[in-house]
Amino acid sequence: MKTCVVLFTRDLRVHDNPAFASSVGAFDVVLPLFVHDPALPAGDNRRAFLRGALDDLRSSLRARGGDLAELHGDPVTEAIRAAKTVGASAIAMAADVSAYARSRETRLAAACESERLAFKTFPGVTVVPPSAVRPGGGGSHYKVFTPYYRSWEAFTFRDVVGAPKKVSLPADAPKSWFSTAIGDAGETAARKRLSSWLADIAAYGDIHDDLAADRTSRLSPYLHFGCLSPREVVDRAQGQEGAEPFIRQLCWRDFYHQVLAAFPALKSKPYRANAEDEWRDEKDALQAWQEGHTGMPIVDAGMRQLRAEGWMHNRARLITASYLTKHLYVDWRAGGDHFFDLLLDGDVANNYGNWQWVAGTGNDTKPYRRFSPLRQAERFDPTGEYVRRYVPELAHIPGKAIHQPWELPAAQRRGYPAPIK
Repeated sequence: MKTCVVLFTRDLRVHDNPAFASSVGAFDVVLPLFVHDPALPAGDNRRAFLRGALDDLRSSLRARGGDLAELHGDPVTEAIRAAKTVGASAIAMAADVSAYARSRETRLAAACESERLAFKTFPGVTVVPPSAVRPGGGGSHYKVFTPYYRSWEAFTFRDVVGAPKKVSLPADAPKSWFSTAIGDAGETAARKRLSSWLADIAAYGDIHDDLAADRTSRLSPYLHFGCLSPREVVDRAQGQEGAEPFIRQLCWRDFYHQVLAAFPALKSKPYRANAEDEWRDEKDALQAWQEGHTGMPIVDAGMRQLRAEGWMHNRARLITASYLTKHLYVDWRAGGDHFFDLLLDGDVANNYGNWQWVAGTGNDTKPYRRFSPLRQAERFDPTGEYVRRYVPELAHIPGKAIHQPWELPAAQRRGYPAPIK
C-alpha cells in the first residue's frame, strides 16, 4: 500500500486543506503529523490555543477513521523518522513564506531526496499563493496595496477542496502527547464563528472601527493557525451584501505574505531603504507602554486588552503602534516583538508588515502619517466605553473627560499617571 505523511503546520483543519485532501486521494494510507518545534517559541495563550486546535483536528480525523500523531523536536528530523516508521514513500505539507518556514521546507526537501522520498508542498496558508500575483514589468512583488488588490481581485482563485470522508491510518503510527488547551480553539469553533459572523457581515463597513462595540470577526487567530482556510472564507463571503470591506482585509493579509516572501528580513530590517529614524533608547517608556501605563487612556486600554486577551482590536493596534513609534520614538521592532509574543494571531507577515507600515519604514505610501491618540479616541470611542472596560481606575470619570484625565485634579485620577513626555 502506498503511504504518505502529511506534515501539518499552519493548516490545522480538514476542510479546504489541499495538502491533506490531495494526499488522501492519492495514497492508500496517510499519517497526519504535527511536530512541536522548540525553535518556534510561543507564549502561554498561544500554546493553549494551539493545543485546542490540535485536539479539535484530532477529533475531526478520528471521525474519519484517522488520527493525529504529535511529536516533539526538529520537524525535518521527526517527519523523516515518522516516514521511515510507517514505510511512507512521500511527505506533503502546506507552503509558507517566513524565512524559517522556507528554510524548513528546503531542509525537508533535501532530506526527502536523500532518503528517496517524494516531497511536495501545496497552497492553503493564503487565498492566493504569494508568487502568483506579480506586477507588470518583471517586479518580484507588489509594494503598494491598491494595485495589488486590483490584481488579486482579477486572479482566478483555486477551487475550494472538500474535507475527505475517510482516512486510512498506518497501524504503527507514532504516539501523541497532550497539554492544556483553550476550549474554543480549533476548526469546529472557527467554522461556527464564521457562520455567525457572515450573518452580520453587512454592517462590517460601518462598525468595524467602533472600539467599544467590538464588532469585528475575531477570526484572525483561526486564520493564523489555519483552523480556517482563507480561501474558503473569501468563497463564503463573496456575493454577500457588505462583504467587500471584509474581503479587502483578507487581501491585506495576502499582501503582506507576498511582501514577506520577497523581503524575508521584514521582521528585523526596514522595508524602505534609508527609512530608519533615530529611535530613542527609552526602556522606561517601552515598559510603560507594554504594561498599559503611559497616561494616554486609549493607548493603555489597547495594551491592557492585549495582555488580558492575547488579542487587540485592529483600530487599537494602529493607535498603540503609532503612539510608540511616532510619539515616544521607540523602535518599531520592540513593539512588533511585544505584539508577536502576546497575540494569538501573531505571525511574521502581518504583524511586522503592519508595524513597519505604522512606523513609516514599510509599505505606507504616506510614511510620515501620524495618528493623534486623542482624536482617535474621540472618534472611535466617543463615550469612553472601551477605555472604561480596560482601564477600570478611570471608570468613574464621565463622558469624554475620560480621554484627557490629566486635566482633572490628581485625586480624581486615582493614581493614573500623567502622559509620558
